[in-house]
Amino acid sequence: MTGALDWSRDGAHWPHRGASRFVEAGGCAWHVQVLRGAPGQPVLWLLHGTGAASHSWRALMALLAPHATLVVPDLPGHGFSGPLRGASLPTMARSLAALADALALPPTAVLGHSAGCALAVRAVLDGHLAPQQLVGINAALLPFEGLAGRVFAPMARLMARQAWVPWLFARRAGDAAAVQRLVAATGSTLDAQGLALYARLMRSPAHVAGALAMMADWDLDSLWQELPRLPAPLLLLAGGQDGTVPPAQAQRVRLKLPPTRVQLLDGLGHLAHEEAPQRVADALAVLGVAGLHRRPPRQAA
Repeated sequence: MTGALDWSRDGAHWPHRGASRFVEAGGCAWHVQVLRGAPGQPVLWLLHGTGAASHSWRALMALLAPHATLVVPDLPGHGFSGPLRGASLPTMARSLAALADALALPPTAVLGHSAGCALAVRAVLDGHLAPQQLVGINAALLPFEGLAGRVFAPMARLMARQAWVPWLFARRAGDAAAVQRLVAATGSTLDAQGLALYARLMRSPAHVAGALAMMADWDLDSLWQELPRLPAPLLLLAGGQDGTVPPAQAQRVRLKLPPTRVQLLDGLGHLAHEEAPQRVADALAVLGVAGLHRRPPRQAA
């Protein structure tokens, strides 16, 4: 698949460009950003969702960097990372573990957005990663139900096999208006930089192909059945206006895995960490995630 993003051109103004490196591990040519904290600080991995890239963490990274070493990859086939042969959850989880070994930075905690949380859970269930905490922002952990469950995966597989589909999507969805409509459907509102970065991604047929491949080979049924044996504590942040993963799903996860803690982010959509990074950082601090601390209250004037 051609039409890949070019680092010298498309990455010229990529957020946190100075932290980027390219690493071969687990059958994937990874683009990963590493912001090193002070010795002894926890290591926090940030995993984006389907169709996004490391850019989605740009503002939250600045808030978390004083408290932890941050490891922020583009998932296989996304952004500036190369494709992985087989985009199933177990395959991606193994490749992610190989990246952790190559960097010598195993996670103290993993923060996953949407499908990124599912990937983190799979990696822990399979014994590839052993973080002390897992955090999901609008975590996509439930399989599709009803008609959507019967149609979604076969349709995604069909589209992923058609070489022309990513090119057509990139042509039609890469303009500013189309990207704004896609983002609005998630219940979120992004600034001009965020919209421009997503537009750049959507104009790349290789990136679109990576997202389709991920959706086509995504088995959440097994993950959902195995969730009760998850050994790491699970914390969930749920956007009250999420148009992609309804916040009620977080409550269903808590019923499936009772120790799970859930915090609702009223007024925020699926891209909560992009539209309100300070609110998300504050919520993480309240939950006691990986060395973060609650901000002291403001002094009265």
